[in-house]
Amino acid sequence: MNQTIAIDRMGYGSEAVGRLDDGKTVFVEGGAPGDVVTIEITEDKPAFARARILTIEEASPARRMPVCAHAASCGGCAWAHLSYEAQLKAKRDNVAAALVRTAHIDRERAEELVRPCLPSKRQWGYRNKLELGARFDDRGTFLLGFHREGTHDIATPETCPLAAKAIEKAPKALRGALRFAQGSSDLGIFRVGVRASMRTRDVEIALWTEPGAFPRAHMAKMLKSALKATSIVRVMADPGKARKIKGVETLDGKGCWEEELAGARFLTSAPSFFQVNTAQAEKLIAEVIDGLGGQASLDGALVADLYAGGGTFSVPLALAGAEVIAVESAGSSVRDLRRNGDMNGVDIEVVGGDAARELPELGELDALVVDPPRAGLADGVVESIAAAAPAKVAYVSCNPATWARDVQRFEANGYRLWRVQPVDLFPQTHHVEVVSVFDRVGC
Repeated sequence: MNQTIAIDRMGYGSEAVGRLDDGKTVFVEGGAPGDVVTIEITEDKPAFARARILTIEEASPARRMPVCAHAASCGGCAWAHLSYEAQLKAKRDNVAAALVRTAHIDRERAEELVRPCLPSKRQWGYRNKLELGARFDDRGTFLLGFHREGTHDIATPETCPLAAKAIEKAPKALRGALRFAQGSSDLGIFRVGVRASMRTRDVEIALWTEPGAFPRAHMAKMLKSALKATSIVRVMADPGKARKIKGVETLDGKGCWEEELAGARFLTSAPSFFQVNTAQAEKLIAEVIDGLGGQASLDGALVADLYAGGGTFSVPLALAGAEVIAVESAGSSVRDLRRNGDMNGVDIEVVGGDAARELPELGELDALVVDPPRAGLADGVVESIAAAAPAKVAYVSCNPATWARDVQRFEANGYRLWRVQPVDLFPQTHHVEVVSVFDRVGC
């Protein structure tokens, strides 16, 4: 059954949100707030429905023609049909909505807490990294491209305008090189990562393969002919979600990727995480330091950095004068963290281990920074943080839903949320980073 409806807002995802004639919430792919559209219901559940647009009866003023011709089919820039102002507003509103819906904070307080989303100067060409899926199809053709969201399908655009200029054409170039290098043989390549720095000019290609024999020299030669790289590495791992690393080897070049961030230099190994929007990551760091009271307050303060990665926050905090204890569980990131501390001339106490297990051993802290994965903080971590009793906690999140759940936990354990700053690291997508700061009640 078809209906004509108005689109009210963007959801936290690729879809827009409206209401059917009976009041049921409907999620509509490709909608924009302010659209009037005729839709066809594709999924009808008791609590909600999903639909596709048949015709746009009245286009929203927020609607734009996507820069990328593959936006609809690839899924990597699902908000590219929205003006940038509309994207920023939707991201800020979704953060506030998460506080109301999940943290059970009243709407008036949520609206007061959440600041306008900090925009990215680059709305396209900002990504320093592309993640490409790889496999042979049923006809024996090697595919390299982007996994369509929620599927195992691989979209194969020739370029990606979200990527930094040095790797914008990498999908086509690497696809051709890897097809030629493999021929009809399946060398077990299931993922390819490409990083490029606009500041250091470093470019790294990381081939993720199953363990086993591999034509290292031949592969390095083919890849170098396709893309000027300062480093080519092979990450040996089992395919699948766990992706347990079995080993890393350098095929050509320096074997790591170097970036400049917040006045510091960072070396990153292929399996290690680094923020994909360098300029906006600097805003995250600035917000964390400011939220903890600024450089004057940090000088000599004992600060723990949980889920520290390669030192994105640890190094700038140490450069600001803090005594930093950094906790990180991933082996490659622990090595990067130690190396980055040494390279920038700061003394960071690095603890290799799980944050939940190590936190009770850290003692009393002046401040604490957490930047957990999308799943947020594990059960019991908030309680362990409260036992360590830092006066301030800065929580950086890439997932408003799990962050809001943890906000409720902090406020139930003696902390008060007072600052929420969304930062747009991912223009043209629904994703948003949040820097939030809690004060311990009574401090």
